[in-house]
Order: sequence, then structure tokens, then C-alpha cells
Amino acid sequence: MATRVIPSRILRKIRYNRATTTTATATKPLAATPVFERTEHKPPSSAASAATIAAPSSVDTDYIPRRTLDLEDTEKLFSSVSTWRLLRSSAVLHATAVGPMVDVGMRVMRSRFVEREGLVKDAVMGAVRTTFFEHFCAGEDAAEAGRKIRSLNEAGLRGMLVYGVEDAHDNHGCNRNLNGFLHTVDVSRSLPMSSVSFVIVKITAICPMSLLERISDLLRWQQKDPSFNLPWKRDSLPIFAESSPLYHTQKKPEPLTLEEERDLELATQRLVELCQKCVQANIPLLVDAEHTTVQPAIDYFTYSSAIVHNKDDNPIVFGTIQTYLKDSKERLLLALKAADKMGVPMGFKLVRGAYMSMESKIAESFGFESPIHDTIEDTHKCFNDCSSFLLEKVADGPGSLVLATHNVESGKLAAAKAHELGMGKVHHKLEFAQLCGMSESLSFGLSNAGFQVSKYLPFGPVDKVMPYLLRRAEENRGLLAASGFDRQLMRKEIGRRLKAAVF
Repeated sequence: MATRVIPSRILRKIRYNRATTTTATATKPLAATPVFERTEHKPPSSAASAATIAAPSSVDTDYIPRRTLDLEDTEKLFSSVSTWRLLRSSAVLHATAVGPMVDVGMRVMRSRFVEREGLVKDAVMGAVRTTFFEHFCAGEDAAEAGRKIRSLNEAGLRGMLVYGVEDAHDNHGCNRNLNGFLHTVDVSRSLPMSSVSFVIVKITAICPMSLLERISDLLRWQQKDPSFNLPWKRDSLPIFAESSPLYHTQKKPEPLTLEEERDLELATQRLVELCQKCVQANIPLLVDAEHTTVQPAIDYFTYSSAIVHNKDDNPIVFGTIQTYLKDSKERLLLALKAADKMGVPMGFKLVRGAYMSMESKIAESFGFESPIHDTIEDTHKCFNDCSSFLLEKVADGPGSLVLATHNVESGKLAAAKAHELGMGKVHHKLEFAQLCGMSESLSFGLSNAGFQVSKYLPFGPVDKVMPYLLRRAEENRGLLAASGFDRQLMRKEIGRRLKAAVF
């Protein structure tokens, strides 16, 4: 395969700490080593030719050959995982794959007994804490989350740290949540350099849900009628495509009241404060996606912030594209085209999506088809197509990409494409990501192959993180029932260790 020339702008000085290599020592078998690692990036002199930074030759002594994505060697994949943790993880993952068991657990966690203080609530919370919470979350406070990050970093992985709160309904709750997100940035700065790849924020936690619904309605109506004036609207990128669903807004909405405009300004200032904190800390901020009822407002907040804060080829504010939506690729292309025209480097996280049943029910209630792809194969194709397009785009220009996938085939395709493009040496361009407690074999396999890999790490009190856990339980039930790849590998490794202990 011919070696691709890496443009000099890619090799410029990296802007923030996520571009550095992991801190794991060479003695640890899972420590991630870049596919191409150089100790220093210097722009070529004016007399240097493009070949100077092209493919490595026999005299390129600091070139390290690429490694393949190996998901079969369980001893190597799970070498940093204790047998006790492997057993517990296997048990939890098996439990979340059993439909009736998940149904009973979700009914208990949503029951009125959990809302009341007492022995029943304490018992339920204790059971949740020692099973699902410990498996899918980083801890109840920043100190526990920090220990989790350090442990992951020693194994060659990084962390996306998220204060695990979701919907807020008034300014008091939004202010409280903002303090939690700001504290998360402080925690990230105190941890080993590059061990935290992103701080995550949910706009639903710093802007009242009712206001996000109103803003989304107004933005949808403006898409229907471009003459519809929104005096509060700031510069943004395209939020809708021709194929985007607009059925949520059936009639012309009333303009924002003065009180709503004040609340919008407060929400905007919260996000500005968080963005500025991330800029100062040199840690990028990733905005999570939600359901389509409020996603237009979330995209508006994300894009208007990116225009202000994303500079110099490397974005600070990242958005999220859910590729299980039929309009996702079209929206992505429109946003990138507009960003290129404005000279704004964009960062995107690609995910498949987490609100399938909710989206279908909402669409059906309005008499419309679901905005979700008709088949899982269509969703896979959309994710892989968007992934390939973005990999080529960021390899040849500004911007960065996070590929958040639990799908092994998508991981293999993206890893092969990244190798082809020579992106292993440009760490700030690409990050793979999986949820805490899921797809461990894919995470370790990608790390062993030389890629930057992060785990999504929510933390906070169990009762505050409960909505996240409920969604994970519902989502993971279908995911794990459909594919037992990770569980099979865990069983294989547990069996290997038992045989080694006996014989």
C-alpha cells in the first residue's frame, strides 16, 4: 500500500493535553504505544520537500511499525483486569442480557419505594451500588472518579469524565449542575496529563428542559418558514437537513417571553463559563446528544459555542451525531460545509444512538414514521460511512473525531482506515471510545493496536446517576442479547485462568 503524505498542518504543535502519549510504563503489557511516535513535531523548513514528512524510510529511526487489531488473545486483552473484576463484570453483563431480570430491576428502581427514605430504599441502593453502579460508573465523587482514571491510565486507556446528572427543570438546579461540571474540569486538571481526554456536558443539565423544548420548537418553525424571526439567535451552523423530522412542532410557536429570554441568557452564560474553563485547562468539552425533542436546541448551543471557541485547527467544543437517525449524515455534511466556509475547526463524536424506543413512540404519536433507520444494517452503514468520511476529512485538514462504538466490525473498519491514512501518529485527530463497563475487549484491543481509547465515565451519587443507569440497563439489554462477543471472551479468559491455576 502506498504511503500517504501527512500534511504539515497536522504535525503542528498540539494544543491541549489529550495529544500527549499515555503515561503507562513500558512494563505494563497494555500500555498504549502510538502507531507512529515521534518525540518532537517540527514544521519542515521552507527548503524541505513534502517527502521529508512522508512515509518512513530505512533512516526514519523513530518509526514504529503498525500493529494489528487483535481481539482473540484474551490473555493479552485482559492482562490488566483482576480475576475478581473479570468475574463480576461477566456476571453483570450476563444479567443485563436477561430480559425478565432487567425488567424486574427497572421496575424496582422506578418504584415509589425507592423515592421514600427507609430500609427498602437503602437496600435497593446498596444492591445497585455494588452491581450496576460499580460496573457502569466511575464512583460517587470526584476522588473515586480520579482513582478510576488512574487505574485506566495504567492499563493504557483514558477517561471521558462526566458529572452524571441529566435533566434540570429550573435555574437553581442548572446552577448546581454547572458547579459540578466546573469541578469536573478541576478534577481533570489534577490527574496525570492526558489521562482525561474530554469533559462531558449535558445541555439538559444546565438549561431547563422546558426552555430547550421551546427553543427547539422555534428553531423547527424557522426551518419551515425562514422569514420567522428569532431575535435572540446567535451565529450557528445548519441544524436541520431537508430530511430532518419537524413533526414535533405542529403549529407556529409563540415567541420567547422576557422571562424565557432571561433564562436563555443565563443558560448561555453557563455554557460560556464552562467553555472558558476548558480552554484555560486545555481540555476539550464534548456535548452529549439527546432525543430529537430537544436536540435542535442542543445543536444550536453546541455550534454557536464552537464558532466562538474552536480555533487553530484543534476544536475545544465537540458535538455529537447519532447515526441511527435517517438525517444524520446529511446534517453532518451541512454543518461541516458551513464550518469550513467560516474557518471553524469542528470536532464530532459519532455514536449510533440511545433513544430508539422513545423516538419511535413520539413519531407514532404524531402519525409519522420513525426517524430511526429501518434496519440495524442501515444504521451500521450510516455509522461506517460517516466514520470513513470524517477520518479522511480530519486527516487532510482541521478538526478531530471521536468514534464511540461497541460494534467490533465498525472498530475494525475504522482502525484499518486510520492506519491507511497514517493517523496513528496524530493523536489529537482520533479517539475511540466505549462506555465504562462495556466492550472491554474492543477497548483494550484498539489500545494495544496503538490508538487512543477512552472510556465514558459518569460519576456522582447513586440516586443522581439513576436515570443514566436505567437507560444503560434498557439499552444494554438489547445490545448484549444481540451480541455476546465480549462475554464469550471473558468466559474464555476466566477458563484459561482456572486451568492455569489448577494445572
